[in-house]
Amino acid sequence: MPDTTEMAVQQKFLLINPNTSEATTLKLYENLLPLLPVGCGLDVRTVSKGAPYIACEASHAVAASALLETWADYLSEQNAPDGVLIGCFGDPGLFALRESSACKVTGLAEASFMEASERGSFAIVTGGLRWKPMLQRLAMTLGFGEALLHIETVTPTGAMLQADPAMAIECLTQACQDASLPGVRSIILGGAGLAGLASVIQPHVDLPLIDSAQAGLRVLIKGGAPDPTRSTNGFVAHLNHLSPAMLRLAD
Repeated sequence: MPDTTEMAVQQKFLLINPNTSEATTLKLYENLLPLLPVGCGLDVRTVSKGAPYIACEASHAVAASALLETWADYLSEQNAPDGVLIGCFGDPGLFALRESSACKVTGLAEASFMEASERGSFAIVTGGLRWKPMLQRLAMTLGFGEALLHIETVTPTGAMLQADPAMAIECLTQACQDASLPGVRSIILGGAGLAGLASVIQPHVDLPLIDSAQAGLRVLIKGGAPDPTRSTNGFVAHLNHLSPAMLRLAD
């Protein structure tokens, strides 16, 4: 997996993929690298435990723990980044990592909500039926509940869509057209495995489409994520039976 830690950069961002799929991490990296301004670097990490592609509450919960472990491992090897992007449209571990981090943190969902809400009310199109209540809850928690007018989920999961691009384009195009309801001003195409597809589908949809992965990086680059509440990295609570890297960060 490419790594920019040794490059002389003015700003360095860290992308953590909370899915265990290296293929998804590479897809994210390849789609985001061209968006980096001169002087910015992007390091990528993939969690070592959990689901290949998060698609339910249980895998989402496990991913949050794995995310924190991966972040701690990174800090034991590298200097702290200027911002962290959680590479999952569902942002597992967002609040825990933000509480424990001295840099700005955002996820694909939160960043997409930020960008979409600038245009007004929005809809979401994503893969996996179980995601609808999870995303509704996240939008409410982040303060975007009223702006989110509709969630259109397709039966194939994000992993299935990533594995079959032709099927994904056909399926998601129809879903985006179905999500173009009165009052909707933009549509978020949400999912790590769907990175790069918004530009392919856009000519077939009247409303603006937002690529969740690209939105995540844009928000970090612009400094749009919430400011950190602490000046050093570390956990507030005393935690037991954790990895050595996580224990070193315990206050």
